[in-house]
Amino acid sequence: MFRIRNCSSVRILLFFASFIYFAACSASSKKYINTAHLADKAAMLAAFQWQEKNPIFSEDPSDWTNGAYYTGVARAHNATGNEAYLNAIEATGKRNEWRTWERYFHADDIAISYAYLYLNEQRPGVVDLTPTGQWIEDHLNKDHEWKENDPEKLRQILWWWCDALFMAPPVLTEYASLKDDRTYLDKTYAYYRQTYDLLWDKDRKAENGKKIFWSRGNGWILAGLALILEELPQTYEHRGFYLELYKTLAARIKKIQHEDGLWRTSLLAPESYPHEEVSGSGFYTFVLAWSINNWILDRAEYLPSVEKAWKGLRSCQQPSGKVGWVQNIGFDPQPANADSWQNFGTGAFLLAGSEVLRL
Repeated sequence: MFRIRNCSSVRILLFFASFIYFAACSASSKKYINTAHLADKAAMLAAFQWQEKNPIFSEDPSDWTNGAYYTGVARAHNATGNEAYLNAIEATGKRNEWRTWERYFHADDIAISYAYLYLNEQRPGVVDLTPTGQWIEDHLNKDHEWKENDPEKLRQILWWWCDALFMAPPVLTEYASLKDDRTYLDKTYAYYRQTYDLLWDKDRKAENGKKIFWSRGNGWILAGLALILEELPQTYEHRGFYLELYKTLAARIKKIQHEDGLWRTSLLAPESYPHEEVSGSGFYTFVLAWSINNWILDRAEYLPSVEKAWKGLRSCQQPSGKVGWVQNIGFDPQPANADSWQNFGTGAFLLAGSEVLRL
């Protein structure tokens, strides 16, 4: 054993010992990989890639089905940073010539602009927002027959169906931020309250005597609320209304989750179609995870529900990436199966994954 006489030698040895220790720690940290996140990202990417290879829409590539899908694509990019998602939005926007769909009075036809607005933030100068701006001005201010309150057409108000609360309000909220103009928020709130007053808890019964609550219909509302709240200023005077509605619906949804983690197409009459369904379940997974990530609901209470829901959603994805068990286009509870799919179901899957990655 050698006795060290020189203090500088001691310092040198200590330095090298520290260097070796920290180098070892660094190497160890580089070896740590969150395999669960990698698997989730891979599942999302596979779903996206399958959907891009199998395009579908109801009326037009700029219609609400693609609007819902590309909202999920936008959120997937935001969560992962994968440019493939952003490239797909740009490609479809250019093919659409940045158009909305044809009806200025119908909320569904602006849903595609959520993705346009997101792309505009990420790649300034690429998007032509003129069609979006014109649609919004016409939608909010131009005369239309719905203002005549024709009960035969059920168009007593502007947003007379639940899906509308996902299609238009998040876009209007984003647009209000872009323009720094709260008048868009005020008009959104006014029309939203009309829908709330019309549709909240209507007395429609299923065969078991319980009220009918459609899974995807309520999913549209909750997902729309999350997107609104995310962009809405904290100081906005009507924020409390949206927040309390969100909390009320989210708490109720958690209570009726099934053991497989998913929800049935008829929320209170699950026996009518006793199988999983992805579009409504995807929205619920998204909103519950989003509420945890944004400190709105208690993590300890809601995280097990989210984890169970995401596991259930993943089980509905086929090896090809295709997401099955999606109820087809409709307006009330209907069945689905392992091979039924729609682009908005893929969008809901991507929305869910985007928030699960942040947990």
